[in-house]
Amino acid sequence: MVDNKYIFQMSGIKNRSQKRQLLQGIRKLGGIYIGGSVYKEATTHLVVQKALPSEKFLAACAGGKWIVTPEFVLDSVTQNAWLPEASYELNLTAQNPETPNPLKTWRKRVANGTVSGAFQDWVVLIDIDDTARRSVFVRVLQAGRAVVFTDWPTSHVVTHVLTKNISNDEAEKRGIPHYSVSYVAKHLFGHVCSELNWSCSLESFDEEQSCKMPIEAAAETDVSMDVTDDLSHKELEEMLKEYIIIMEQRKKMLLTVPEFYSYYTPNLPVQIPVVDFSNVQSLVECAFFPQALEEILGSLQPGVMPPAPLLQQLMHHALHGDAKPLYLSTFITVLHSILRNNPTWGSPGHTKYFLQILQCPECKSGLWSLLETSFRVCLASEPTCHSLPSPPSTELFRLHCNLQEFFLRLFQLELHAASSGRSPGSSRASVLNSTFWNMWEKLTLTSRAVQQLSKLLIETLRWAFSSTQEWRLGMSVTLQETLCVVVEFWAQEHSPLNSSLVEKGFKDLAEHIAILCQDLRHDMLKEVIPALRSTRLRMFTADAIYRNICCSRGLILSCEPLCLLRIVSTYLKALGNLCDRGPVQTLKGQTDRIEMNQPSTSSAAHVPGSEAVKDSAGGSDSGRETIPRGYHRVNAAGETLLHRACKRNQVETLLRILSVPGTDVNIKDHAGWTPLHEACNHGSAECVQALLQHCPNLQLASQVEGVSPLHDALQNQHTHIAKMLLQRGGSPLLQLRDNEGQTPLDLVTFEALREELLRCAEQGDKALDAPCLEVRDLPFIESCSWMLSCLFLAYLQERHVPTYKTPLTPLDLSPAVCRTLIRLCPDELASSWGDSRAVTLAKDLRTVLNSEQYVSQVSPALRHCHGDQTRLFMQLLDDLQAEGAALIAGRSEFD
Repeated sequence: MVDNKYIFQMSGIKNRSQKRQLLQGIRKLGGIYIGGSVYKEATTHLVVQKALPSEKFLAACAGGKWIVTPEFVLDSVTQNAWLPEASYELNLTAQNPETPNPLKTWRKRVANGTVSGAFQDWVVLIDIDDTARRSVFVRVLQAGRAVVFTDWPTSHVVTHVLTKNISNDEAEKRGIPHYSVSYVAKHLFGHVCSELNWSCSLESFDEEQSCKMPIEAAAETDVSMDVTDDLSHKELEEMLKEYIIIMEQRKKMLLTVPEFYSYYTPNLPVQIPVVDFSNVQSLVECAFFPQALEEILGSLQPGVMPPAPLLQQLMHHALHGDAKPLYLSTFITVLHSILRNNPTWGSPGHTKYFLQILQCPECKSGLWSLLETSFRVCLASEPTCHSLPSPPSTELFRLHCNLQEFFLRLFQLELHAASSGRSPGSSRASVLNSTFWNMWEKLTLTSRAVQQLSKLLIETLRWAFSSTQEWRLGMSVTLQETLCVVVEFWAQEHSPLNSSLVEKGFKDLAEHIAILCQDLRHDMLKEVIPALRSTRLRMFTADAIYRNICCSRGLILSCEPLCLLRIVSTYLKALGNLCDRGPVQTLKGQTDRIEMNQPSTSSAAHVPGSEAVKDSAGGSDSGRETIPRGYHRVNAAGETLLHRACKRNQVETLLRILSVPGTDVNIKDHAGWTPLHEACNHGSAECVQALLQHCPNLQLASQVEGVSPLHDALQNQHTHIAKMLLQRGGSPLLQLRDNEGQTPLDLVTFEALREELLRCAEQGDKALDAPCLEVRDLPFIESCSWMLSCLFLAYLQERHVPTYKTPLTPLDLSPAVCRTLIRLCPDELASSWGDSRAVTLAKDLRTVLNSEQYVSQVSPALRHCHGDQTRLFMQLLDDLQAEGAALIAGRSEFD
């Protein structure tokens, strides 16, 4: 629980690093920090380096608060407890110990109740024209318990008139003493004021003659420092770049495994010993495999590597023979011992050695082939590089799991070496790099092996889903960690050279994983996203899957780079529109499309009543009215009956096809054309209208070489169809471009038609923007909300966007910084700033500050939804909005 006895403000601490350290210390010990330049009455401690003519310094003194040096906080952190303040209190009379310290005097008088404040019983009229400057002195005087007026009061007798001018006619007429504002400092500090070096001398000061100390200007300095003097764009860019560097370094450290690394890094001798393994070879030839393994284990030491062919023979016996559990465990121990004595990082010779021994003893096609085979043996799936004992014994299962964990340990150590800079050679001289990338794939993350690893992970998640067997779950975790290490290693190698290449690599792999997941049930998707241990891959994969979901339900999302604004604006709006989509009988994926296009009997499993399927192929006549003749027939162009009906405007046939459960209205022929494309191309207006009316998941933005259905309609002068499409899809359809860069409106030559099409698009936008009041498919919306929650949290973590839950963030988001961010023009940043990461962070922070305008537009259906995942996502958005408001008001923990 926060201790209200320790509520801090700071003044004059301009060093960002020092201020960050103080903020972290205050939070660590349970204190509260109040940001901004305005003094707050709740303050108990003011931290300053020295005396300074600022509002907070004067007000804290007048209120009898502790005014301490930064060492009070720093030393308390060292002792892990708040220390007594007395020895850290700022002393204005350190040069003259006999003179009482005015700060201590006022503090004690207020503490023992002698006075309630330094200006008790004062009734002050402030005669200052400048509103901001007047407000400063109002707060200072009120902190000392004065009664303050800015106009002559009728119910109080004024005791002091503070004015910028030496004379005040009204005060002289009433016989009331008037003083310069510097009298406030004289009253607080007495003759010590003259020693504070505040650009004036107060030796001759008395109540009749005020000094011309420019304290009002000095107080204004504090205001300008914290309130009105916002950062320049250059200062802001440098601050964000420094913050990003710090956060990236922290992230990099998370990739290391120092406890393992120190164990696997031996002290290699100057002279490598020569060990004779001829006796071991003889034992192997005589099939004394356990004894040979024991001989090798006893001979291992730094620099000693048994012959690779010898280890290959021992591995062959482990994988294929009737090996005992002791032999299998000893074999894994030998592998670890060889690695510990001969680490691969930075040593091309050691890397080549491990690539020789860590491959299938039969096909010898590399480490990845052995690793994939090991997983597939446990999954009991095909294909494997060669046949293995089936079904595998319990001991063989355990061997494969241990082998997989050894590979993971090797990869983790190589990533650690690359991340910590301890690898003396190129990171490409590594087992990991040689396993997953060949010389032609080195610039792409989506190499063949990485794609297979991703596919294997999805298969394993399915296999282990809802399983209570510990070894299955353990194997799934090993795969998750392996994929994370692989992608982060690749990013580690290419980030310093080309950050855009790295981002594209992650996007491509995410799209590949999204395709693998497109036929998964919604509850299964909830397992896939958290299984991606790499935050960057998790972020892009959640984005790709959500876009695929929206596309499958007929929603068009503009092609913009992923950013926080896109999540809380475009994606949030899309989620509200999805609430109006009713349940569908099946969400068909690529597998379903293949089944529909092939006249195989397996299609009966997806269509109720196998008799109807038989009838379409010439069998019995039951169900003849359910499935049209030729439903499963595909011509040479890959066109289904649905394509042919749309080309010929056969609307009755179309409606019969749409009545068949599981019909994919977005199915493509061999060229990629959908039935909607064909209807728009051939002017089949009735079919287009039927598709729009009966298919909520119709994909209006599908493109073939950039040609959309709207392009097709306008190119062939079917304007009536174009209007129907725009009334359904709205203005996003007008933003689609073909391969020549032309939008649909570029194909229209008549201005009157252009205006008419724009009006139709506006009608479509209004229909899309109409609020939905009820969620029609709760499980589907719950899945989408879960996906967006994962995307939102992964984005904040990966892009280093600080929130109230971010621990010890080194970013100083003071009110001045927030005002600068709000006034930024996002479109100009890319051209004026050199660091793209700083540009993205500035835009994201600006979105946080302006989040209220996006969160306030949430669909009522989402607000009233009772689903747990939807309520969680709504709470995340509300927290973001609250943080933005707190930052603007200067009440955030980041100040």
